[in-house]
Amino acid sequence: MNIANLLARTARTYPDHAALAYGTEVTADYKQFDAQSAALAGALLQEYKLEKGDRVALIMKNHPEYWVALFAVWRAGLVAVPVNAKLHITEFQYILENSESKLCFATPELADALKDLNGLAEVIDITSAEYAAHKSHPPVHMIDMAPNDLAWLFYTSGTTGKPKGAMLSHRNILCSILSYFADVTDLEPGDAVIHAAPQTHGSGLYGLPLIAKGGIQVTPLSGGFDPAETLELINHYPNSCFFFAPTMIHRLIGSSAFEGADTSNIKLIVYGGGPMYEADIRKALIAIGPKFCQIYGQGEAPMTITVLTQWELANNAGHPKRSERLASVGVERTDVEVRIVDEEGRQCATDEVGEITARGDVVMLGYWKNEVATQNTIRDGWLYTGDLGCMDDEGFLTLKDRSKDLIISGGTNIYPREIEEVLLKHPSVDEVSIVGRHHADWGEEVVAFVVAKEGHSLDTETLDAFCIEHMARFKRPKEYFYPATLPKNNYGKVLKTELRAQLKA
Repeated sequence: MNIANLLARTARTYPDHAALAYGTEVTADYKQFDAQSAALAGALLQEYKLEKGDRVALIMKNHPEYWVALFAVWRAGLVAVPVNAKLHITEFQYILENSESKLCFATPELADALKDLNGLAEVIDITSAEYAAHKSHPPVHMIDMAPNDLAWLFYTSGTTGKPKGAMLSHRNILCSILSYFADVTDLEPGDAVIHAAPQTHGSGLYGLPLIAKGGIQVTPLSGGFDPAETLELINHYPNSCFFFAPTMIHRLIGSSAFEGADTSNIKLIVYGGGPMYEADIRKALIAIGPKFCQIYGQGEAPMTITVLTQWELANNAGHPKRSERLASVGVERTDVEVRIVDEEGRQCATDEVGEITARGDVVMLGYWKNEVATQNTIRDGWLYTGDLGCMDDEGFLTLKDRSKDLIISGGTNIYPREIEEVLLKHPSVDEVSIVGRHHADWGEEVVAFVVAKEGHSLDTETLDAFCIEHMARFKRPKEYFYPATLPKNNYGKVLKTELRAQLKA
């Protein structure tokens, strides 16, 4: 049950169909895509002497070669470790060390810095002559894998400040793909997915159904999201599909390039990864039409917990709960059970707020090398998401809060404690608390409340430079406040609810 069979099967059926594209230029058909991945798999096993189950990191900005490398890793019976290219070099180092990756594929702007991490994985620049030669290596046959064999380590930040590797099996990924067809949309050969969001995360997971059905993986030349470029690609590719963070939808329809643009080629925009406000989805439906579907999921249950379907968004305009449904994240997926529980693990009543739990074949095996976190997160077969919500009498789930104080900015998860731990290393910082604040374009932005040590002074320029030195730029606070003390309860815990109230005031 090797997930790489998706590609091999499609290559047999649709060998001449476009598979990979860079901008408007097709870089490989399915026959070429499959052959290159098979050759690269041969190089991994024979030139680098990797063995079944070894980890291979993909630290890459969006690029067509991501797909060749990913399927080569799977074909060779190895484990893919896709990593967000926006992370800080110290975070790359931790993930490479923790996953014990033997080799790392990287885009050129990241390769040099990664090569300086002595003693870690061997780094291959995917634009190098070495990499090109590997794609002409004698191919290898598909390595057989068991359904619960590890396929993907999905690193997601945790409350400890260190990323945790969610272990996704070949069965987990296949179930996620089948759930896409059951609940999101059907696909046909020639449909396109335009990767304006990172391929290493949600957009990449939702690229896999396209490979199963003979679609085209389109990488923008910018490697990311640019509204004008996105609209140009939509105009070029019929039946364009997307995975967007809600903020990307907001930016797209609010851009000057959108005025007068032809969006008729859009087949579906799946959105998730952050809160979509009712007013925003109403605007989007007016601007683009009924071409949206919302999903709620986590790396631990890849993109597959609930769905607010395209049909639901397009219909039922006169339903008495229309507003509540638009503000919800929909109903449980076909292959998943969802339950809201209290602190004792007892099922909550209708409309009662509790922790969202889920179970099904899509739920991860556990956390890599972290049995304690696994036992805390998976209990009696249920995934405890850490998110709070309630379910109405018709099965629609509404998120209420994030119990781990997660900040979601531009669809990217940011955990306050990671930033707090960095700032507390500054010699002049005594206390710090990080909270999220609503932002019209990005959903949320990071705000810091920092207390200086007695006799010390602090300024924004100094703290900003310190953060840039020690963490990814997108995580650094966008504004700093310097109170004399932080509000706390009787047990000494900082009251973040009070800090958020101060921001609103």
